[in-house]
Amino acid sequence: MANGYKKGLNGADVDFEKTWGILEKAFQEIHTKNASALSFEELYRNAYKIVLKKKGEELYNKVAQFEENWLGNNVRTGIVKHLTAPLMLDGTGRTLNTQAERREAGEKFLKSLKGAWEDHQVCMGMLTDVLMYMDRVYCTDHRQPSIFAKSMGLFRDQILRTPVRPDSPTLLEILTRIILDQIQMDRDGEAIDQFLIKSNVYMLEGLYDSDQEVEDEKLYLRSFERVFLQSSAAFYREEGERLLKESDAGTYCRHAKRRIDEENDRCRSTLSEATTPKIQRVVEDELIRHKMKGLIEMETGVSFMVENDKLHELSLVFDLEARVNPQKPELTKAMQKLIVEMGTNINRNAVAASQATAQPAAAEDAADDAPGKSKAGSAKAINQQTVAALKWVEDILGLKDRFDNICKASFAADQTVSTAINRSMADIINAFSRGSEYISLFIDDNMKKGIKNKSEAEIDATLEKAITILRYLSDKDIFETYYKKHLCKRLLLNKSHSIAVEKQMITRMKIELGNSFTLKLEAMFKDMTLSEDLANGYRNHVRKLGDADPKRVDLGINVLTAMTWPLEAFKSASEQEGQESRAQVIYPPSIDRVRLGFERYYSEKHSGRKLTWQTNMGDADIKGTFPKSKGDKPRTHDMNCSTYAMLILLLFNDLPDGQSISLEEIQVRTNIPMNDLKRNLQSLSVAQKTRLLVKEPMSREINAGDRFSFNENFKSEFTRFKIGVVSAGNKVEGDKERKETEKKNNDSRGFAIEAAVVRIMKQRKDLAHAQLLTETITQLSAQFKPDVNMIKKRIESLIEREYLERIEEAPVPSYRYLA
Repeated sequence: MANGYKKGLNGADVDFEKTWGILEKAFQEIHTKNASALSFEELYRNAYKIVLKKKGEELYNKVAQFEENWLGNNVRTGIVKHLTAPLMLDGTGRTLNTQAERREAGEKFLKSLKGAWEDHQVCMGMLTDVLMYMDRVYCTDHRQPSIFAKSMGLFRDQILRTPVRPDSPTLLEILTRIILDQIQMDRDGEAIDQFLIKSNVYMLEGLYDSDQEVEDEKLYLRSFERVFLQSSAAFYREEGERLLKESDAGTYCRHAKRRIDEENDRCRSTLSEATTPKIQRVVEDELIRHKMKGLIEMETGVSFMVENDKLHELSLVFDLEARVNPQKPELTKAMQKLIVEMGTNINRNAVAASQATAQPAAAEDAADDAPGKSKAGSAKAINQQTVAALKWVEDILGLKDRFDNICKASFAADQTVSTAINRSMADIINAFSRGSEYISLFIDDNMKKGIKNKSEAEIDATLEKAITILRYLSDKDIFETYYKKHLCKRLLLNKSHSIAVEKQMITRMKIELGNSFTLKLEAMFKDMTLSEDLANGYRNHVRKLGDADPKRVDLGINVLTAMTWPLEAFKSASEQEGQESRAQVIYPPSIDRVRLGFERYYSEKHSGRKLTWQTNMGDADIKGTFPKSKGDKPRTHDMNCSTYAMLILLLFNDLPDGQSISLEEIQVRTNIPMNDLKRNLQSLSVAQKTRLLVKEPMSREINAGDRFSFNENFKSEFTRFKIGVVSAGNKVEGDKERKETEKKNNDSRGFAIEAAVVRIMKQRKDLAHAQLLTETITQLSAQFKPDVNMIKKRIESLIEREYLERIEEAPVPSYRYLA
């Protein structure tokens, strides 16, 4: 039997037609599912003999022709009969029948196609086993596709690509239309057979556009997916436009997120996971990327959400745009626009408030030191413009806190959005011309009274607020000018609530702005410490001299470095304009003796130094005795007043009863500047609670020719009280004062620019003009934003003074440093 088997395999004579007839009949049995009685070993031998005798090509073509006929005559006919009216009557299959009818007809068609495909695969698996030798020898040698691959191509051509009828769509087009219709039903909330569609998608993924079976030429990619993405784009484009008109922004965001999740799930359960990123991109494009601007600008968009604290909905907007662009440009622009609008309103309100007529300032601190007098009972009236300044800072801080909270709660503290918010905050603050002054006033107010009864944590929070808003300032040199003025008054008038907190603030500024920014501020504290030691030393010196005169005036002194302290803070605008070299104030003998004694003591300690007395900055504690009335004892009061007020009151000690002194006489005998003289006389003769003098004629203003006499009938419920000076506190500068500050600041900037240019040129020796400008701006940017024209002028000035020279032979404008 073994020899016979061998002879059978190697027999020389093979009747091809007869052998093919056997194989063809067997193949028909396989396709009609009657293969149980077949001998696959025998069939294999028959195919083997044909190939062995060089008949492989004829066998290959016969099998291909058989499959083509079978598919075209039997399989396709069975599928086409399921193409009922709901699927064929119109081009979309969606207008002439109900949805239920279309779904039912579509499922029948999909089932028949699924069954045909699965049967074809099973049958071809059996045929491949029979024709294994032909695949291995003939197909390999002649570079033909395997019979299985060939049959798959035949299925594609005979079933899917052949029109149902002439001038009719192919089954592939109908299949695509049906699947798209089923998907649309799914989008509309109808239940569909996801597994059935998935089976047909598997078929499309298993077939290729050509017989070469290139991976990116799968029928699914070439024929279905492209149409699916196009139709989906059209659907979501229309849906997005409709939702923008009909829904609110929050609902739109939730719907867009749900649609993306649905499409991702649909690709896993119904289509192909390879389509997931593509359909996701389509949905993101049509519902997010192309609609984001419209979404943000809706009536219920970002502006509405911010205004009504819709933090969750803001987070939905953020999440949507973050999907399509990590930079979030539309949301970022919207947030910046809102900050600019709200910040501009704050600036506008502050300007309007500052321009309003200021409330008349009453005599200040009239009873600050009176026993039992509460803070609420203080008679001090705050200037309306100063209130506006403090409100501006509080509003700006509130605006920042609001958007910081939004950024943290809704945007996950995103760095891009946070940076944009900070940039807009800086623009708003720097757009306000009085920002530097107002920030300094805010710190000033807190240092004087804002930190009273606060814990350390609360004080730290207040200081951090000040540093936060200061961080945004571009012209920090202007802030430094105002801060020095306000600090000067706090220190010299003992207005600061805590020196420790003052120093803590200086430390924070040093960390934030650098050592150079705080050098003069630290020097001011150093002067105060040295002055205290100097005053104590002078008292000990006087004690050692044996001067035991009980009526001797006790001198408290602050010796200030002229270049460090902004003493103009104590001068009015008129004084700064024309009274810089005014004559020395005339002191009474008792005061002058002490003054000259200290000068001698100081000159012994520090030879070569000259003291200039700043009388306008001092104060005095004096005791006033008023005549007794009928049945009463003489009344005695301890009063604190300015040095000028003391000089005025001392004139009335030697004045006979009933006599008066004119304004002009007082000015001649004291040499007090007229502006300061009028302000002090207002406090002494007009302010009701400190009316120690009687003014004739009585009026609110002090005018030429007014006469003053001692008020013997003065009464006060307090033993100790303070005589305030009208408008003596820190307040917003007037136009003249501001112009003077700006002028001095520009002068300081000029010096800073020259110093920077010299430093750069000293190091570089030769440098091009453009590069010198760039490096100068970079060096000075921490202090202020230099004006290019100012830099050019200072360079010209340095050339004139022979610090620099132009390099004539240089190809571009350049300079050389002259040592």
